[in-house]
Amino acid sequence: MASSSSSCSMKHQVFLSFRGEDTRFNFTAHLLKALKDTGLNVFFDEEKLEKGEQLSHVLSQAIASSNLSILVLSKDYASSKSCLAELSDIMDRKRNPTDKHIVLPIFYHVDPSDVRNIGGTFKTSFQEHESKRPIEDVKRWKAGFAEIGALKGWHIEGGKFDRSETEYIKDVVEYVLKKLNSNCRSVSEEFVGIDDQKGKLLALIEQADIRVIGLWGMGGIGKTTLADVVYKEVSPKFECRWFLQNVSEKIKKKGNEFVRNELLSKLLNEQEIRIDTPSIGHLYQDRLNNKKVLVVLDDVSNPDQLDFMGVKHFGSGSKVIVTSRDKQALKNGRANHIHEVEKLKKNYSLQLFSTFAFKLLNPKIGFRDLSCKFVEYAQGSPLALKVLGSKLYTKSRKEWESEVDNLKQYAEPEISQILKSSLDGLRELEMNIFLDIACFFKRENGILLKKF
Repeated sequence: MASSSSSCSMKHQVFLSFRGEDTRFNFTAHLLKALKDTGLNVFFDEEKLEKGEQLSHVLSQAIASSNLSILVLSKDYASSKSCLAELSDIMDRKRNPTDKHIVLPIFYHVDPSDVRNIGGTFKTSFQEHESKRPIEDVKRWKAGFAEIGALKGWHIEGGKFDRSETEYIKDVVEYVLKKLNSNCRSVSEEFVGIDDQKGKLLALIEQADIRVIGLWGMGGIGKTTLADVVYKEVSPKFECRWFLQNVSEKIKKKGNEFVRNELLSKLLNEQEIRIDTPSIGHLYQDRLNNKKVLVVLDDVSNPDQLDFMGVKHFGSGSKVIVTSRDKQALKNGRANHIHEVEKLKKNYSLQLFSTFAFKLLNPKIGFRDLSCKFVEYAQGSPLALKVLGSKLYTKSRKEWESEVDNLKQYAEPEISQILKSSLDGLRELEMNIFLDIACFFKRENGILLKKF
């Protein structure tokens, strides 16, 4: 979960390897566009020049800085020295257990068994390499080539009974997104203890009679994070999707119309929609009715915001996830199901706290007793755990004890003391001053006073 080399922070999500003369202007071009349209950063060598004896430094670095490689294995792929060098470099990364590099082959108009056994046109290509190249290079290329032929991938035969290439590309993109999301979740501290709740929401989304799902809970409990995880998991299944963050804040700053126009522009793939009337009009209603969409409306405070956004006009099969601190707003907004986002259990709380306080999954020796006190104080709030842990990172035990003493002034500490500043600029400030601000609050005579 916590990792100094998180796959989510790699330079490229996808490295695309192909034989330019075979597929540059057809299948690979369409696949590249589909991947980029999802927002993925794809390394795509436009020129595909032969680099001579060694894999070029640029290509080698691109492979090393990618999460996943797609190889379009066409009939003349093995005739290219640079393609074989790329393939060998990719397979070297895959064999390294610490890299967790994902490799996906696409057998494009070739038989996978010919790749595994180096038969057909590939046999001829390797025979030519053997007469011109050092035997060590050819052996390495052959080993990698045979190995990738044994991997699961897509076999595009291209006959009249085969599926269209568009359908294959859709499958590939959905699978890539799923694998990348899964890989990120496995190393990110953001998702500690979230799997159970994610599973419940995924089950709700599968139910045809549930259209609007409300996520309710106090500030900092993890509503947005949970919505984000679910959104990334299911978004490939929807024609149009959009995650609209901080709805209430944006409406307050820019107005209802601006936020609605932003949402409709994304869903209808129109550069700039301008509607300045209370209703969206019949034309846009009809267009929305034809779209199966996935939308997250994050931090809704008023049920009227749902109606204003045109939620009721989304097409059949659409799903809307709404996060809110106000349960009544979700009820009045006609949410079909309201899920109360749960606090983290103690073991997960300790794990999350440790990833920020120590960059480890468990407390350091000599700090467990103090860690448990902070975990108890945070009361299962992910935000509080992150803020407290970040405040204590690299601090000495004496400094930790001092912070514990500061907390002891609250006989019955309330989580609101930690979360008070979550309304304003949290992402920019939380790592440096969040706890300092929170410690200036205390309850006297039933009134929350700020001490300055």
